[in-house]
Amino acid sequence: LGCGGGLICEPMARLGATVTGIDAGAEAVEVARTHARQSGLAIDYRHGTAEALADNGEAFDVVLNLEVVEHVSDVAAFMAAAGGLVKPGGLQIVATLNRTLRSMALGVVAAEYVLRWVPPGTHDWRKFLRPSEIAAHLRAAGLTVERAVGLTYDPLTDSWRESGDLGINYTMVAQRAA
Repeated sequence: LGCGGGLICEPMARLGATVTGIDAGAEAVEVARTHARQSGLAIDYRHGTAEALADNGEAFDVVLNLEVVEHVSDVAAFMAAAGGLVKPGGLQIVATLNRTLRSMALGVVAAEYVLRWVPPGTHDWRKFLRPSEIAAHLRAAGLTVERAVGLTYDPLTDSWRESGDLGINYTMVAQRAA
């Protein structure tokens, strides 16, 4: 959910997954469709919302919400709808930014204004969610939080690694009972 231009969908499809990419932005979906077609990948891209999918009774083995939740206007409704899309035994994986002073300094100021990784104004720090808030939304959707892990960037090696530090970027994995 929130697939944008397909940055995660395409590698998943190359690994053999059956991928459905959903985004509320029609233009992003068209860009993703075009690129997938040019790359010879069979990805089911759809313009829509988690809420609409839930209303249609759709369900998936894995629901990915990667760097999306901090951009939605109604987090509770989005997380409830996303959680409702997880099949029994399935997973929901959420990656986002924590609401800390470090995330303000590194996730907004450094990433947007110093390093220019993303356009200035992409993030509103006030919309970042603490791990406890994401966990509460996942539990409210009937899921059990299985794991939370921090992601730390090393500028010397230009690589990301897992860490126990949830202070800036983190990923949370939750499962629906089978």
